[in-house]
Amino acid sequence: MTGRIVVGYTANESGADALALATRIAAASEALLDVVMVLPSEARNSVVPADTGYERFLKEQSRTWLTEASDALGDDVAQSLHVRYAESFAEGLIAAAHEFGASLIVVGAARGGLLGRSRIGSVANELLHSSDVPVALAPSGAREVSAGQGVTRITAAIGTRPGADVLLEASVSLARATQAPLRLVSLVPVDLPAGMDEELAALTGTVHADEVLAAARRELPANLDATAVAATGATIEEAVQGLDWHAGELVFVASSRLAAPHHLFLGSTAAKMLRELPVPMIVVPRTTH
Repeated sequence: MTGRIVVGYTANESGADALALATRIAAASEALLDVVMVLPSEARNSVVPADTGYERFLKEQSRTWLTEASDALGDDVAQSLHVRYAESFAEGLIAAAHEFGASLIVVGAARGGLLGRSRIGSVANELLHSSDVPVALAPSGAREVSAGQGVTRITAAIGTRPGADVLLEASVSLARATQAPLRLVSLVPVDLPAGMDEELAALTGTVHADEVLAAARRELPANLDATAVAATGATIEEAVQGLDWHAGELVFVASSRLAAPHHLFLGSTAAKMLRELPVPMIVVPRTTH
């Protein structure tokens, strides 16, 4: 997950959160950061009188905002600033990711979300339904975490459903690039039938976690620090709350099995996790083999 990272920037708190998260990942993985502002295609619409300078004003204002954001980043991260036109913000970010060969798109949560939590807005929602590039969701307040925090751990919500192999590959790639330990989390105990004996549920979850780690280790680099745990709880939300989280952690989840091949869609389990996670989530498109 190294190379180039596209961050969708807007001159507000959500944009600052996205920029902060993208900067932290880029710094930790030595990736190039492409800061992109997307302007509406209507700005070029011939209906707008040319003598108003509307397009020029928008572009100049965007450049000013980008320059201010760039100055705030300092010299620790290699960066490139871009203004693009598209029918939607999400469409412009996906096009930019394809143009630059980026391995990740970073956007902020919708405004009004709880501090430290992500709330999916219209841009993130469109990305999660259409992107063929992994998408990172920066929770509210991500701008308060310094770039120096780095990436302290990668957690991957691993299962046996389609997409697990791609998720593992993406998780390992970023763990290696950032030299962060990898934690594999199984949510199987939470999905067991209601009323099942608690001790049996715990045993089943532990066995599954061991199986997941054993299978994953066959694909892992020999020098990668990896562990596996089984999350427990009556609900997904309770299971997420019961896990320990690092301030500099990132969580990988696979897109829903209902998503079109190579595209994202946030499944119900991931959506429930997102509401409780105190750290950023990265959604990885599934593929078919």
